[in-house]
Amino acid sequence: MQRTFASDNSAPIAPEILQAIVEVNSGDAVSYGHDATTARAIEKLRAIFGADSDALFVFNGTGANVVALSCLVQRHEAVMCPASAHLQTDECGAFERFTGCKILPVPSPDGKLRVSDLKAYSFGERDEHHVRPRVVSVSQSTEYGTLYELDELRELCSFAHAQGWLVHLDGARIANAAAALGVGLRECTRDVGVDVLSFGGTKNGLMLGEAIVFFDAALHRGIAPFARKQAMQLASKMRYVAAQFSALLQDDRWLAYASHANAMAKRLAERVAGIPSLRITRPIQCNAVFATLDRQAIPRIAERYFFYVFDESLPEVRWMTHHATTPQDVDDFAQLIRQVVGAPAG
Repeated sequence: MQRTFASDNSAPIAPEILQAIVEVNSGDAVSYGHDATTARAIEKLRAIFGADSDALFVFNGTGANVVALSCLVQRHEAVMCPASAHLQTDECGAFERFTGCKILPVPSPDGKLRVSDLKAYSFGERDEHHVRPRVVSVSQSTEYGTLYELDELRELCSFAHAQGWLVHLDGARIANAAAALGVGLRECTRDVGVDVLSFGGTKNGLMLGEAIVFFDAALHRGIAPFARKQAMQLASKMRYVAAQFSALLQDDRWLAYASHANAMAKRLAERVAGIPSLRITRPIQCNAVFATLDRQAIPRIAERYFFYVFDESLPEVRWMTHHATTPQDVDDFAQLIRQVVGAPAG
């Protein structure tokens, strides 16, 4: 099948993950997560994030974000996030519908929040005419492919906690971020002050599945299992989700998959560099390449390789790589781009 550069969601299941599903597909197992496979996967997560953490598996990223955040807010409280956050732009108002709470979108040209962006929300107690900020939600990596450095996250979390707020991290691509930063999963989440993580698996080799990790089980006040069920995110055959996470964490496969995806994005950027009509618009920090090119060229390239136009006004496109993208895939794609725009071979 023709490779696409649309999304890491388009990737096939990593072979080791598929094998893990096959291996647990024997005999019966107690349903709804009360099985040995799920228990082992949770212990692996606790070994990384701390024995006092609590993990729940869900089907998808929207479910992870909604369930996690719903445990942290009351009806008069709000979540602050970048205006470009997936939570705000691509989850169809799921959080608002499920919780009845409000999102406060904060403008950010690079998808990152800074302390200066949040100060306007920190001036004293709000009366009953206004929702009260309660949670800061950030994405790592961001929807623009950018990264928070560890010190940036640490500063943001410290400021949030000083206001009495909690910090949620949408880690749909946390593996790519950790690989790019050269740190472990705990180092770029709990250790910098994050309270709750939506740990992505689907974009990094899994068939489906995400994990919500509360770094202190007291944070969700026992609500999380009920919120997961009400949100229709409780898998009856949980062992098949849990087995994937065990395999992903085994021998740091998460790191190998993400490192490869990141490397393929850098390779693509190198292969298209110097094309006169093409401009890379954002830093290549993880597994995304953003670029502008001639509007007429886009549909001709997309005839062979599907991808998304991120900003129609420029136009700006987004090209994503993943664990199964090969160097030859990248080189063939770059060569097609050069042919379509009339640039000499790279």
